[in-house]
Amino acid sequence: MGRNYNQEIAMCIKNFLEKDEWQFDFEEDKGVFHFGLTLHNKIKSLEYHIVVREYDYTSYGVIPISADECKAEMAEFLTRTNYGLNNGNFELDYRDGEIRYKCFVNCDGVMPGEQIVKDSIYLPAMVVRHYADGILAVIFGMKTPEQAVKDCEEAE
Repeated sequence: MGRNYNQEIAMCIKNFLEKDEWQFDFEEDKGVFHFGLTLHNKIKSLEYHIVVREYDYTSYGVIPISADECKAEMAEFLTRTNYGLNNGNFELDYRDGEIRYKCFVNCDGVMPGEQIVKDSIYLPAMVVRHYADGILAVIFGMKTPEQAVKDCEEAE
């Protein structure tokens, strides 16, 4: 069963993805884009889901490594990381340990331009790339969440 979404917003996203030569799938009945991005760091890739709604859309960059065995530590790491982030935030699914970065774009009354769409796609990758070492250090028990965040932020 389908869901209502703004087709004009979806077209703005689709136009950018095609122009930038992304390979993607689009669930037309749900208004959801899916594609992957290769990263050149210890977290090798992100799986993207862009969910279009009536007045906005959200770009999710899902990390392919679960924090299922260390949810409390990862929740602390992500909470410390989120404090001070300007556009978007990390989320942790306590059901299965999934970690993702979310970027919300309000389109109420205006269609997103090419730069807005580009930023909403590239921002999750840039933030994940910056915090990748810390995420992995917490997952593998190599650092406390506090130390992992500190090390990531000092690397800026």
